[in-house]
Amino acid sequence: MTEAGALEALVSQQIVTSMKARDQQRTTTLRLIKNALKNKAIEKREPLTQAESEQTLASMIKQRRDSIEQFTKGNRPELAAKEAAEIVVIEEFLPRALDEAGLRALVTEAIGEVAAAMGGKPSPKEMGPVMKAVQARLQAAGVRAEGRMVSELVKKQLAV
Repeated sequence: MTEAGALEALVSQQIVTSMKARDQQRTTTLRLIKNALKNKAIEKREPLTQAESEQTLASMIKQRRDSIEQFTKGNRPELAAKEAAEIVVIEEFLPRALDEAGLRALVTEAIGEVAAAMGGKPSPKEMGPVMKAVQARLQAAGVRAEGRMVSELVKKQLAV
């Protein structure tokens, strides 16, 4: 069984558990996760890798964060709360998120690495190579971070 297949099997097992516990919201969210993984595999026409599964779940979280923002603007707190509850369930299946202090340290290391390769401190124009270095370090560490937060920290540190 592939890593992603293991994730799908884990989600299926969690669905059964939540159905037995009569937890309707969790069951619905788990079914959404399973369907998203299955649809992505069908679209790709082969089983997903672990990274692709994590990317699918991360995009689900991003969609829900955007929905929360829209529901909050539209004065619909009950729908925003439902989306927030879904995010909590989805995050259970992802590697832990790096906190801001850890991410800042990682960005500083990546900037130092790019600076050493370039022979000088990178300017804001060299944001692309720095972002690639940060993403590589995140993946190597087995953690994740929201792309928007990473880019904001990189911009701040390159502007200094």
